[in-house]
Amino acid sequence: MEIAIVMGLLIALIFSGLWIQMAVGVSAVIYIYLIQGVGGLKALGIVSWGSAESYTLSAIPLFVFMAEILLGSGLSTRLYSGISPLIRKLPGGLLHTNVVGCGLFAAVSGGSAPTAAAMGTVALPELGKKGYNRKLAAGSLAAGGTLGILIPPSITFIVYSMFTDTSIAQLFMAGVVPGIVLMLLYMAYIAIRAFLQPELAPAHMSVSDEKVNYRQCLFDILPLLILIIIVLGSIYGGIATPTEAGAIGTFGAIIIARMYKSFTFEIMKTALRRTLVLSGNVLFIVFVSMIFAYATARSGVGEDLVDWFQALGLSQYQFLFGALVFYGVLGCFMEGLGMIAITVPILYPTLVAYGIDPIWFGVYIVILVELGQLTPPLGVILFVVASTWEEISIEEVVLGVLPFYLIIVAFVFLLIFFPDLALWFPRLMIN
Repeated sequence: MEIAIVMGLLIALIFSGLWIQMAVGVSAVIYIYLIQGVGGLKALGIVSWGSAESYTLSAIPLFVFMAEILLGSGLSTRLYSGISPLIRKLPGGLLHTNVVGCGLFAAVSGGSAPTAAAMGTVALPELGKKGYNRKLAAGSLAAGGTLGILIPPSITFIVYSMFTDTSIAQLFMAGVVPGIVLMLLYMAYIAIRAFLQPELAPAHMSVSDEKVNYRQCLFDILPLLILIIIVLGSIYGGIATPTEAGAIGTFGAIIIARMYKSFTFEIMKTALRRTLVLSGNVLFIVFVSMIFAYATARSGVGEDLVDWFQALGLSQYQFLFGALVFYGVLGCFMEGLGMIAITVPILYPTLVAYGIDPIWFGVYIVILVELGQLTPPLGVILFVVASTWEEISIEEVVLGVLPFYLIIVAFVFLLIFFPDLALWFPRLMIN
């Protein structure tokens, strides 16, 4: 009964326009009061300290700072300039730059919205000038942007690991292959669509014969690739923890900015300010969600949920399909990190009961969050893309995203029936 009251209150607060952090925090405190009375509130101090002193969470501001320095140095422009000459002759032309650029930027940004915004400000106006179909251009960017939370280092994976006590390194490894496969699926769809309907991407049919400066392309792309290899390689190789790798990445980002001669005091100040705001937002969500997780643990709702599923006689596949529908609906009105922070502590006992690998489920739930970011009316990536291109409406973005949305749904089923897509690489690295 208490959980029904609290969840109803939480949804009502979110729909009222209250910040997700405040909605979760208020609901969590009321939840504790309902199950333990005033005395239960004494635990808030211990829970608050437990969430604040986590060494793991210190990786978040470091990865955010690394991305902000690179973004301030003009990395998105360089990525676009470096990638587009190499792939513009493919069917679909510069549309592939959206996907590949987002995939590479995702490997340093840790989030979807920054990835979509960084590439969108550069790519979309250029595609509009060259006569590319607006819906397909916006859809490819929005879909590519969602890779920001799947391709490591992912802030969403770090938050998930906090609530499941799983290895961040293994979660990062598990996200690599699904991220690459999704990126290739997006590109395959673009190529097929452009081949069947050349008018959607007219620019690639009349590519200039101007000689490509491969040296300049390498200079624009190679430093970022080296940084990605160093950061992720240090984690996968057991040389550095994610937090230490974040520090290494930040130092590397400064070197790259200096190499591009774009590192200034103003860029550093802006990067620090944005890092404080973004990290504070994420860590506040984690803080209030830890209180909510404490309340759900004390109430035993997770164990009750296990008993309920077992009484229904649901198979593992039925449970996973149910999760797909559940998160699809939840994504209509809740932000991704909030979805994970609220639901994972409740669902985790069910995962254990069904024998579902928590590393695999981390990838699964992150892909479902990707769907949520593309789902109206709250899908944050839809609004990010619309805001970076004045010529397009939110309705056109939604229509452009729909085919990519269906690709993600199809990939979810592929992941369910072939779990090694996510687990093969972690097992390989461990062995």
